[in-house]
Amino acid sequence: MVNILIISHSLKIAEGTKELAEEMKQDEVDIQIAGGINNGELGTDADLIEQKLQNMDYKDGIVVLADLGSAVMSFNMVKEWLPEEKQKLIRLANAPLVEGAVLGAVEASLGKNLEEVMATIEENSIINKNNL
Repeated sequence: MVNILIISHSLKIAEGTKELAEEMKQDEVDIQIAGGINNGELGTDADLIEQKLQNMDYKDGIVVLADLGSAVMSFNMVKEWLPEEKQKLIRLANAPLVEGAVLGAVEASLGKNLEEVMATIEENSIINKNNL
């Protein structure tokens, strides 16, 4: 099953996003979070992102959602540290954090593969439909 990593500058935002996504899924999906930095302040922690990715199942792939540009930068840095075979199984979604996490959780829980989950997230997000 495709799994999900939520990266946010805020632990509270990451926890709330995970809570909502967990509520919407139809079956088991591993949803992990990397929110804030160690002392509870706002920011991103590359070591925490790496730790979460190392503990996740890569078999069917991992969808990553991030809240801001520096979270994306931290993720991209960590992704480069991983072996190439794992890099190929991790995708950063171009979608809003909360909406993408919910869409991803639903699709992954329905047994969709990584490409299908990513397509649903990116094709159905509000931003990509120019509805703002």
